[in-house]
Amino acid sequence: MAIGLRLVLLAGAVFILAFVLLKIRRAQLQTTDAVFWFLFAGCLVLLAIFPQIVYHLAGFIGVESPANLVFLLILGILIIRLLNITVETARLKQKLDRTVQHIALQEADGSVGKDDEN
Repeated sequence: MAIGLRLVLLAGAVFILAFVLLKIRRAQLQTTDAVFWFLFAGCLVLLAIFPQIVYHLAGFIGVESPANLVFLLILGILIIRLLNITVETARLKQKLDRTVQHIALQEADGSVGKDDEN
């Protein structure tokens, strides 16, 4: 694996770690999401420091270029993460719709949002 790719992996990992720490400090990121990004950055560091892992994996799987395998792994992990986020977003949208409908029914019955008359 080329030294340039190894440096890019390390720089990317450092950027991810710094960005995640900043978001945690500002309370803009949940712990479960932060754990994923820390593990992701850790994997990038591991691949950059020990490129033999990539060479052995590429040979085992049959990928011709170890750099292609790195990009394939990163792309696969991020696609899986995106799918999980999409599922969570859909679940939250359904929950929000049910909550809004519940409040609308309560307001229609007159049990919520009624002004006090003096």
